[in-house]
Amino acid sequence: MAQILETIMIVSFGASWPLNVIKSYKARTTKGKSLAFLCLVLFGYIAGITGKLINEDYMANFSSNWYVLFFYVLNFIMVSADFVLYFRNLKLDKEAMR
Repeated sequence: MAQILETIMIVSFGASWPLNVIKSYKARTTKGKSLAFLCLVLFGYIAGITGKLINEDYMANFSSNWYVLFFYVLNFIMVSADFVLYFRNLKLDKEAMR
């Protein structure tokens, strides 16, 4: 039951990331974005993924609980995409100021 509740939490938390990535792509600016926030979220996902991988009980039952780690990794990928877009948009902001 704990794994199901954790999955609900991680899916709920991550549901907005695809929309955020699309918004960052279309906006073409870093205005309203925080690099520190993105780094903190990425660090949190790294900690969560690492926690799952070193948890012996979780890994012993991985075949029936793989979906929890899947959503951690999926969210990490989405935040990473937004992180990359931040630097693209920063470059575009600098070009626009010239």
